Amino acid sequence: MDQIREGVRRFRTVVFPEKRELYESLAEKQHPFALFITCGDSRIEPSLLTGTTPGQIFVERNPGNIVPIYDETASVGVSSSIEYAVAVLGVDDVIVCGHSACGAMRALLHPEVLEKVPATAHWLKYAQPAVQQLERHRQREDESVRLKKLAHLNVLEQMSNLHTHPTVAERLKRGTLGIHGWFYEIHTGTVEAFNPETKKFEQWPHDL
Repeated sequence: MDQIREGVRRFRTVVFPEKRELYESLAEKQHPFALFITCGDSRIEPSLLTGTTPGQIFVERNPGNIVPIYDETASVGVSSSIEYAVAVLGVDDVIVCGHSACGAMRALLHPEVLEKVPATAHWLKYAQPAVQQLERHRQREDESVRLKKLAHLNVLEQMSNLHTHPTVAERLKRGTLGIHGWFYEIHTGTVEAFNPETKKFEQWPHDL
């Protein structure tokens, strides 16, 4: 808490005064242009990664960057964030961002570790189709390769789940919403984006 206390002190005395006009403009409204769905992993900082400032992206974080299949009776937390961002705030784009060395993806490769965390095991059922796809095309690969492949497949699965949300489906039908899949490699700072034409994750932006 000592570091956090000093961080708040610096925010109040240095950061906020420097950006007072920005924060005052956000006092009663927000107009983010994207919904950023990513893992709760402490190594990911969405605003730093995307170069955005407060008010520009609406962030939803949870273990494994999961988008539950739409169900009015269950998993309403994440669904509510999606609904609010898409239907009320009117974001133009939704980004689902997975990442390297993801603990949730590693747990799916070693399900025995989930025995002591039943809530997490239940939550990660939404990623099981990605695991099944990985197993169908199983090859002799080391775990780091399998982990990255699973993270890629999981991003695609969660992008697919987005289509089950009524507000997303409506905007997609109108052609007013973009859905993007990202993979962030922590130790290199690289972002890969899924290219629907090549069906592959490719370094993004391409001109780097």
